[in-house]
Amino acid sequence: MDYTNKYIPREYLSLKINFCKEQLKKLPDVRLQKRTVHGIQKQAVIVGTHKYITGTPEGEKYYRIKMLKDQLANSLKVYEIIWNANFRGEPLEICKPQKVVRSFYAANGEQIVMNKAFFDSLKNDSNTKYKKYKNNFFNGIYYRSAAERDIAIFYTEMGIPFKYEPEIMLPGLSRPINPDFVIYIKELDNCKFHEHLGIKDSTDYLRDVKIKYSNYSSAGLIPDQDILFTHEMDEVPFDIRYLAVKLNSAIFGTIICHEFDA
Repeated sequence: MDYTNKYIPREYLSLKINFCKEQLKKLPDVRLQKRTVHGIQKQAVIVGTHKYITGTPEGEKYYRIKMLKDQLANSLKVYEIIWNANFRGEPLEICKPQKVVRSFYAANGEQIVMNKAFFDSLKNDSNTKYKKYKNNFFNGIYYRSAAERDIAIFYTEMGIPFKYEPEIMLPGLSRPINPDFVIYIKELDNCKFHEHLGIKDSTDYLRDVKIKYSNYSSAGLIPDQDILFTHEMDEVPFDIRYLAVKLNSAIFGTIICHEFDA
C-alpha cells in the first residue's frame, strides 16, 4: 500500500513505527532455503538450527511468520520514510503499542470490551433501513454519501480495518443502532466508533443527532476518545484531513489515559 504521498500525524505514526519494531523483535528469525529431496525441489524453512519443509504443519507455521516479518519490515521502512520527511528526532516513546481495555454497556447491562473479539463479532454493512447510492461504491459496499465513501477509502489507505454500519445494542434502546463505522486499532487492540453527521437545517435531524450523543454517553463511551464525530454542511464540505486530526487525537488520548490508569 502506497503511503509515501500520505501524511500520518506524528503520534499515530510513532505508534505504527513502535509497533512494527516491537513485533519484529518478538518474532523468531526465519530464513527460506530451496533444497532437493529425491530429485524434487522443495522449499525449506530454517529457524535457528531447525529445518522444516513447507507443507508440513511446522513448516507452514514458520513460513507464515516469515511472510509476516517481511510485511512488517516493509511497513516499517515506509513509515520511517514518512517520518523523516515530516518530523525530526525519534518517534515518540510514549506512543508504544499496548492492550487498551475500553468498554461500553450493552442493552442487557453487560460490559463489552472493545477489542478484536468484539470487532470480529460485528456484522459488516448490516443496516438496510435507508437508501444507498450506486455512485458511492467502494470495495464491495455502497455508501450513503460521498463523504462516507471518502472515509472508507481513508481508513483503507491507513490500513485500519473497519465495519460499516454494524448493529450495536445500547442501554435503554428497544432496537439496535448502526454507527457509521467501527474501526479497529491493532496497535492498541482497541475499537473506536465513528459517526459522520451531515448536518441539515431541520428540527428532526438535529433532534436525532442529540439523541445519538446521549445514547453513546449513556453507554459509557467517551466522546473524542471512544467515539469520533465528524460533520459536514452545505456551506462547509467535509475535509478528510479533519478526520486525520480527530483520529490522531483519539488514539493519543487513549494512550495518555491508559498510562494514567496504569
